[in-house]
Amino acid sequence: MSADPSGRSEAEDAASQEPPEGEPDARFTFANERTFLAWNRTALALIVAGLAIVQLLPPFTGVPAGRHMLAVPLIVFGALVSIGSFVEWGRNQRALRRGEPLPRSPLPRVLSITVAVLAFVAVVVVLLSAVLE
Repeated sequence: MSADPSGRSEAEDAASQEPPEGEPDARFTFANERTFLAWNRTALALIVAGLAIVQLLPPFTGVPAGRHMLAVPLIVFGALVSIGSFVEWGRNQRALRRGEPLPRSPLPRVLSITVAVLAFVAVVVVLLSAVLE
C-alpha cells in the first residue's frame, strides 16, 4: 500500500469516504414515500383520537383526570410518530440511494407497546370509574 502526501493510505481514504449515491428506482422511492404517508396517517389518527377523548367522552366518575390520562399520551405520541416517520423516511431514502439494506425501524414495536400500555391504562380508568361510581 502506498501513502499519499498527507500520510494516509489508500485503504484509509477508501474507508473514510461515503458510499457513492445514485438515483434509486422510482418504485422504491414511491414505496418509501407511501410508508411515510401511512405512518403520518397513523400519527394523525392518534392525535384525533386524543382530541376526541377529551372533547366527546363524558367525564369518568371518580377519576376526574381520566380523559386527560388517556388523551394527552395519544396526542404526544402522535406527534412523536410523525417526527419519527420523517426520520425513518430519510434513513430509508439514504440507504436506497447508496444501495444498502434498509435499516430496521423501531416504529412498529414502539407503536405496539404504546397502544398496549394505553389500552391497559384505559381499562384501569374504566374499572376505577365503575368501582367509584
